[in-house]
Amino acid sequence: MSSNQPNSINSESSSDPSGAGVDVRREAGRQPPEDEDLAPTGTGPAASPGRRRAGRRLRIAGVVFALLIVLAAVAIFLGRRHIRQEMHGNLPQLDGRLTVYGLAAPVSVQRDARGVPHIQAASLDDLVFAQGYITAQDRLWQMDLLRRYTAGQMAAILGRGMLNHDRLQRTLQLRAAADRAAAALPADQKHWLEVYARGVNASIAAQHDHLPVEFRLIGYQPAPWTPRDSILIELAMFQDLTTGFPVKLGREALAAQLPPDLISDLYPTGSWRDHPPGAPVPDLTAPQPEFQDIPLDESQSRLRSPAVRPDAAATSPADLLALRQTLDLFHTACDSCVAGSNGWAVSGTRTASGKPLLSNDMHLELAAPGIWYEADLEATSAAPLAAFHVAGVTLPGAPFVIVGHNQHVAWGFTNLGADVQDLYIEHTRGTPSGAEYQLANGAWQAIHYQAEVIHIRGSADVTLDVPLTRHGDTDTPIISSLSPGERRSVSLRWTVYDPANVTVPFFAVDSAGDWPSILSAFAAWGGPAQNLLYADDQGHIGYHAVGRIPVRGDANNPSPLSPVPTDATAPDAASHEWAGYIPFDQLPQAYDPPDGVLATANARVTPDGYRFPITLNWMAPYRTERIYKVLEASPGPTPAADAAKVPESSAGETLAPIHPLTPADMLALQNDVFSELDHVFAQRLAYSIDNATGPLKNDKTLHQAADLLRAWNGNVDANAAAPAIVNAARDALWPMLLIPKLAPQLAPQVVQGVDLSKLKDLSPDTARAASLWQFYIWGDRGSVEEQMLMHTPARWLPPGYATWNDFLAAVVQRGLRDSHAPRDLATWQQGRAFPVDIEHAIFSRSPLLQRLIGVPTGTGPQPKSGDGTTINEAQHSFGPSERFTADLSDPDRTTLNIVLGQSGDPVSPYYMDQFHDWLHGITYPMPFSPAATQAATAHTLTLTPR
Repeated sequence: MSSNQPNSINSESSSDPSGAGVDVRREAGRQPPEDEDLAPTGTGPAASPGRRRAGRRLRIAGVVFALLIVLAAVAIFLGRRHIRQEMHGNLPQLDGRLTVYGLAAPVSVQRDARGVPHIQAASLDDLVFAQGYITAQDRLWQMDLLRRYTAGQMAAILGRGMLNHDRLQRTLQLRAAADRAAAALPADQKHWLEVYARGVNASIAAQHDHLPVEFRLIGYQPAPWTPRDSILIELAMFQDLTTGFPVKLGREALAAQLPPDLISDLYPTGSWRDHPPGAPVPDLTAPQPEFQDIPLDESQSRLRSPAVRPDAAATSPADLLALRQTLDLFHTACDSCVAGSNGWAVSGTRTASGKPLLSNDMHLELAAPGIWYEADLEATSAAPLAAFHVAGVTLPGAPFVIVGHNQHVAWGFTNLGADVQDLYIEHTRGTPSGAEYQLANGAWQAIHYQAEVIHIRGSADVTLDVPLTRHGDTDTPIISSLSPGERRSVSLRWTVYDPANVTVPFFAVDSAGDWPSILSAFAAWGGPAQNLLYADDQGHIGYHAVGRIPVRGDANNPSPLSPVPTDATAPDAASHEWAGYIPFDQLPQAYDPPDGVLATANARVTPDGYRFPITLNWMAPYRTERIYKVLEASPGPTPAADAAKVPESSAGETLAPIHPLTPADMLALQNDVFSELDHVFAQRLAYSIDNATGPLKNDKTLHQAADLLRAWNGNVDANAAAPAIVNAARDALWPMLLIPKLAPQLAPQVVQGVDLSKLKDLSPDTARAASLWQFYIWGDRGSVEEQMLMHTPARWLPPGYATWNDFLAAVVQRGLRDSHAPRDLATWQQGRAFPVDIEHAIFSRSPLLQRLIGVPTGTGPQPKSGDGTTINEAQHSFGPSERFTADLSDPDRTTLNIVLGQSGDPVSPYYMDQFHDWLHGITYPMPFSPAATQAATAHTLTLTPR
């Protein structure tokens, strides 16, 4: 093997050479051969003995078939009855007394009308123990599934169909990362995980004879809970919020097919609409140059492509697609469903109470049960310095509250989107038993291997030997085996591979009483990197980016980020190695801004001139812009100045009433469905249809679309037709725009609307090039769309269209066709065309199980207002995972709701009791004081020590 040619080194072995799993399919029925005699059987004198015998056989068969149907119906009835009884048997005890081994003193668990537990213990140890116990009562199977999902242990319970997922997680070394982190945890953090685990295990023991029905249907027992399992839960969130390497591989593949100027257009590093926290409101009326590439910070102004060997081919579309499908296990594929959130804090100068308000709704993948579990946690004795009391949302499987409030402070998160992953193209030589990789200085180092044994239900184990290189002081797995056609050895560096970055500081967070103490709690937190929003009862509000973000190259003169894999031996290799992390006190931050408003919604947070690269891939600015626009319309510290700087509203756009803000205004803003981007789209598409010159000039359906778009006010209401037209057009835009650039020979077929997947004479190279359009994924793609529509650059107009008006009219027509729009567009509705549908990971995959359970296990398709560009984001199974508002004038005025409910058992009254209100923007009080908690109590259970 040549020493100067990158090679992919991967090793996998199996004790089952055939690779055959157990076939669980059943023959549903048999069709008779076409020549089989099915003629009516004679019964009169003319019938022959043979035909009479055949008739008897058919009659007997009919009776048997009828009996089988009856028996099947009885079996279903009895099966449903048995399963329902089993599921009811697993429902937790809510009232009375329950003896629990492991407690030092009694613990009170008061549940409100939605099953939210208010847990009160004398000591902090008993409180954390009880939190683990009670959470596992409601969510044990979810907790078990999530730790298995992260560790790559799904095939052990679900069979060979999960092998690709497990291979992915083992190759990414998440289980190994959890092991290292558990061994390196600070003693106090490890203590809380151990106490929580004891509570979970006490709950598992109590449920032994009536485990959640998923365990019994699948046929396995949950293993004891360990501190490592809680870390795996945290790593699941890390993976969801920070996995960016597939975007880099997709960009690399597109860059191999498109010229640099088009790539520059597709991947902006920010927008003129951005509003970093604490920065002045941008002037939205100022003219902007075409496809402006704003030098938002030094790293972006110095952006360049890294040196890569010309013979290193990009990852193929087939491999990119396979990787996406494996990463999207249990998820609905959605390019714009990127973990995000809304969060804001307003000072008392803008509120009716004179104290701050803080709101947060985190946008994540939605499933049944939901990701969050609500809880109020209180330890009445010194714990260890003062009484402890906190309320908010918790992560099932991990102790303490993640987002919420205590007596004095409230906090929330939005995803920062920091780039914490780098891909390196390694140069390797040798064989798996003696392989080496080359360093930047030309020296060679031995590749080490991490053995991973994957247990597969109904099949033999599979052993992976994951090759590891080393960058800095961190082992970096070669992940090329995730892409079977990948010929290069590509390694991944990720912040989770440093055990110091995987910590659980939430006791310190929950105990914080002011700005300095909450910053101290987060100062050493590794991530996932977040935007922290803060408010306190002394009237302060704050923002700080938290989490460790790598500095590449020279720590004193950071190198720009690489948008694609880099060559580990190239002349510029040192500029892509990590030199440490951005110092905590130099991360973006703001405290008590003069205008009294801080907001983040995943768009750029770095002020102009900020020296440290954080990411190239910020989210679109439209939600952030809208939040500031509404909040700053309220009276502030200097009303005259506020009025002068608030931009004029768009035609049809409505803002909040001009009055001091209340919690009701916060909820209204969380439910806001005005879309600036969609409104711009609608007006431009209507203009294009009106001015089209080609064959679509007189199309009646398109002119009805134009009339609906022109009259629309920009609110993405569930019953509105115009946003459905806009979203259908947006779906059609990118393949019509990109395929002619990627595969010019297909431009005529694209114009004609031909289904390219049905072309039989398409060459493999052309098919591969054309398919790359689906890997254009970028957080600020909305800004690209806006720039395209507003400036209509000639370099992007596809062949076959005389003008951009003709092209955009064709985009609308194609979108309507592909979305199966009705003939009368006025009857079309956004909510029905693009519904939300939240389902159970297992039950949704088996109609038989759903029939046996006999109660809904998911929501089914439901119309909802909003889309991916609105504050109230609504996509198929993605959106606000909770809605939280803290009123710092009175903790009892805090409101909180989650998507579905507290329980993971479909027969529980708390399984989906919150969904209707979530769907319609209704929230609930979250009582905090003893009096308010007692008034809201529906059930009281006392856990007593044995």
